[in-house]
Amino acid sequence: MGLGKKKGGRKEPLFGLPAALADLRLTAADRIPGGDDKPKKSTKSSIKRKSEDAGDEPPRERKAPAGRSGAKRRSKSRGGFGLGRLVYCGAVLSLWGVIAVIGVVIYVGAHLPPIQSLEIPKRPPTIQIVGIDGSMLAQRGEMAGANVALQDLPPYLPKAFIAIEDRRFYSHFGIDPIGILRALVTNVLHRGVSQGGSTLTQQLAKNLFLTQERTMQRKLQEAELAIWLERKHSKNEILELYLNRVYFGSGAYGVEAAAQKYFGKSAKNVTVAEAAMLAGLVKSPSRLAPNRNPEGAEARAQIVLAAMADAKFITDAQAKASIGHPSYNVKPAGAGTVNYVADWIGEVLDDLVGQIDESIKVETTIDPKLQGVAEAAIIDELAAKSVKFNVSQGALVAMTPDGAVRAMVGGRNYSDSQYNRAVTAKRQPGSSFKPFVYLTALEQGLTPDTMRQDAPIEVKGWRPENYTHEYFGAVTLTQALAMSLNTVAIRLGLEVGPKNVVRTAHRLGISSKLEPNASIALGTSEVSVVELVGAYAPFANGGFGVAPHVVTRIRTLSGKLLYMRQPEERNQVIDPRYVGMMNTMMRETLISGTAKKAEIPGWPAAGKTGTSQDYRDAWFIGYTANLVTGVWLGNDDNSPTKKATGGGLPVEVWSRFMKTAHEGVPVAALPSAPSGWGLSNLAQAASQVSPPTAAAPGPAPANNGGYRPPPPTRANVRPEAAAGLDGWLMDRLFGGNR
Repeated sequence: MGLGKKKGGRKEPLFGLPAALADLRLTAADRIPGGDDKPKKSTKSSIKRKSEDAGDEPPRERKAPAGRSGAKRRSKSRGGFGLGRLVYCGAVLSLWGVIAVIGVVIYVGAHLPPIQSLEIPKRPPTIQIVGIDGSMLAQRGEMAGANVALQDLPPYLPKAFIAIEDRRFYSHFGIDPIGILRALVTNVLHRGVSQGGSTLTQQLAKNLFLTQERTMQRKLQEAELAIWLERKHSKNEILELYLNRVYFGSGAYGVEAAAQKYFGKSAKNVTVAEAAMLAGLVKSPSRLAPNRNPEGAEARAQIVLAAMADAKFITDAQAKASIGHPSYNVKPAGAGTVNYVADWIGEVLDDLVGQIDESIKVETTIDPKLQGVAEAAIIDELAAKSVKFNVSQGALVAMTPDGAVRAMVGGRNYSDSQYNRAVTAKRQPGSSFKPFVYLTALEQGLTPDTMRQDAPIEVKGWRPENYTHEYFGAVTLTQALAMSLNTVAIRLGLEVGPKNVVRTAHRLGISSKLEPNASIALGTSEVSVVELVGAYAPFANGGFGVAPHVVTRIRTLSGKLLYMRQPEERNQVIDPRYVGMMNTMMRETLISGTAKKAEIPGWPAAGKTGTSQDYRDAWFIGYTANLVTGVWLGNDDNSPTKKATGGGLPVEVWSRFMKTAHEGVPVAALPSAPSGWGLSNLAQAASQVSPPTAAAPGPAPANNGGYRPPPPTRANVRPEAAAGLDGWLMDRLFGGNR
């Protein structure tokens, strides 16, 4: 039968994808189970068709199952392929790594200053601050110290730095890969940063061109600049630059400044032990400075000596001879309160001379002796009584009656707090503000003998009270001011007008904003110590306004004059009549009032105490014809003290300072009222005051102003010896004996 034969026509050969798919057949097993189409049974015709189709192509060779030998061949082939693949991947990764490094270098370099602008910068200008006697008080900027040539230094000095900081300095190209690897291993073993890998060149690059921030970008910039420095400068030039620029703590930059600071000698003359100590400071200059941490500085110096001996820069005998024999002699770190003055000068310097580009010397009005006395007075009093009275801080300003500041203490310890409580801080002056109220009253026609009632008072629901909660009835203004009676001050302030009181205070030198309300009479508006002391100066100089100042002259180190303070035009801010009246009234504060503890033997003095609400601030501003000095004590957080009053600690600090400040100074009288004042006011005083019952004995200070006020007649007020009306009149006319 012809059923199995292929009928007619030529069969064209197939190539490519059609040929590959020609034998593709689906069977029942290839179908998806559960489908709608069920596999059909094979028929004989279909079988025969498959057989005929299969017969058209040559039979394919059947592959034998792969045995062990085949597996080995494939394994060998795969192994060869894997090694090649690994080499290929490594090459690709290396190439990309190189590209990444180049990219990072380009990125970091793009953020550097232009190479043409990378010149070795000049030293920042030094600001030398000297006292009235020419002695050095403080320095700002880099501490003075000329550059020293490498050949002028003892050979062991630069070698000390190489031994401890960069042993391979003369063999690397700015970066030390071996040193970096060694530091990395050491840090991993110690599980922390215990060793650095920076070279001296990298440290110099950082000091000259970069900041101190610790970032990867800064480290990469440091490395690039180190390479640039090595190409531009010789090793000895780099080492010399490094020694003259590195920081040694306490404001000293360079070996010359450090040697002068810590050893009082030139770097050219340091010993091996001193050289080791200087090299050891570089690691942590603030922590290891000999004037702050002599034990730590010596221990570090011993490590440097051992490194020098290990590098064969010195012999073991030299190292042993230097260990344990420190030759430095520095003063221990103290409060350094003169730095408050230096900071104040820094704030006004730009206004005086503008931007400076060379080192300068600032001549000041500060008396170093008085500065030391003021510092000791504040520190010692607080050390003895701060716990008892819960007082943690203090400030003192002393100036001449023309405004020249002789001493300023802005806190008990500058190293602990640089906040200047004498200039920057503003606190409530309390009763030390009352003289401006009484001066306003005098200028409106009242006199020291004018009577006012000391009795309870209420102002819109506010009931101010006296410190002792007692009231004395009719008292003179002098008595009310001396005893700091609050109710009289309130009545007087309302009588003359709070706005007028504010105008008076501003006219005398208060620059802070003052609120013109009833409480202004009790000093509720905040002021600084320096402005309050300056506002008291007109009472000491005859009524002339002053501008507190500390700078007299500024020169360059070569002698060029940049600034000189010109004499100010004297501006009369108080009539001399009222100056004398106020001085007589405020003298009574020291004689029988709240400042009875204040004492300067032989000197006429006046002043006023002040205590703010809840005992938060304690003040005393007192003056002679020689000095005006103000003291403030309190807490930075404005917390209440344990009943510290202006008549207590502040008066003690003031007396201690003023006694020393007036030693050997010729006695001078305070400005007094004109001689006719007693006669012109006699009728008013006699009509207002009953004959006094007491007169305190004692010598009369010179020029006391021509009168003594009668005291309150209450039993709890200090009594005076009987004198009678005649004695009282004689006292007013010709001056009493006090």
